Amino acid sequence: MFKNFQVSCAIIEKNGLVLATQRSEVMSLPLKWEFPGGKIAPSEDAATCLIREIREELGIGINFFTPLSPSFWRYADFAVTLYPFICHMGTDQITLAEHKALLWVRPEDLPRRDWAEADVSVGYTYLAYLDGNVHGQ
Repeated sequence: MFKNFQVSCAIIEKNGLVLATQRSEVMSLPLKWEFPGGKIAPSEDAATCLIREIREELGIGINFFTPLSPSFWRYADFAVTLYPFICHMGTDQITLAEHKALLWVRPEDLPRRDWAEADVSVGYTYLAYLDGNVHGQ
């Protein structure tokens, strides 16, 4: 059966930069870059999920600002619907629990990373939002 995962992700801004996290070698889509987040549990909404996932994966709290339009991507064996939120960090000390690396990237440099395919359109939607061509939900 074809699975469609519902996933929330954070576009975390800090001092004009955006956080990108690199998946580890043992994760699916190894070494791809992504906006951090995770699967939405049946009892959660996307925002509640994101708060939990960011605390688990990065050890930080986040403050929400703007939800962007969901993005859908179909891989060979599964699909992902991403629910992105533009956020700021509530604390400054990140501790990676699952990812191999993190980078703070200038928004205009986001397309230069090797992103997980599902995250590519989220990045472009974010850039369009910054240019005033897309509004938050």
